[in-house]
Amino acid sequence: MKIYQVEELVGVTKKNIRFYEAEGLLNPKRNPQNDYRDYSLEDVHQLEKIKLLRKLSISIEEIRMLFEGKISFKSCMENQMERLSKEQQDAQRMKELCSSLNTESIDINSLDAAEYLEQMTKLEKGGTKFVDIEKEDIKRKKKSGAAIAAIVICVFFALILFSIFLAFRHVSLGDGFLPVVIVVAIILCVIVGTIIALVQRFQEINKGEEYEARNY
Repeated sequence: MKIYQVEELVGVTKKNIRFYEAEGLLNPKRNPQNDYRDYSLEDVHQLEKIKLLRKLSISIEEIRMLFEGKISFKSCMENQMERLSKEQQDAQRMKELCSSLNTESIDINSLDAAEYLEQMTKLEKGGTKFVDIEKEDIKRKKKSGAAIAAIVICVFFALILFSIFLAFRHVSLGDGFLPVVIVVAIILCVIVGTIIALVQRFQEINKGEEYEARNY
């Protein structure tokens, strides 16, 4: 079957399927007639396993070791449960800090941030993980940059559309009008495509796909 069929069956994007192939987790055979990938039901089941494990936050490296038989499924699950327990402990520590802040600080002006940052530093040295502010701030910056670029493109082409409208508003329809219609259609497609690309970009940033390779 084709990659778009696998995408629909499993609910994994073509981009991610290609990524898993590049990582050696998925090895579909190729059609000897056209050299296109020909996915089998076995490949679909393999991809379902990958999807399940990734949604459980199992790393690509661990999944690879599972498939290669270097670690058992039981040990993999036990390791993940241990990591999740650690994350729960980290969340509890943050909750306790928030509770302390809520009790001791009247407002933002009276907040002694340095004292709490020192506490957090000590907790981090003990293994507690707090929010990666660098990653979060970069994510916000990427969003604003993508939005500004999309707005500039859309405004630019919208002005061109407006100029075309002003130039041809008194022109009667005829054979010579067809090229104008084609140009307008192309511009509208560019605007719509830009908006769709912006939405997809936001989704990628929200999902952390900028850090996929790093995390895997």
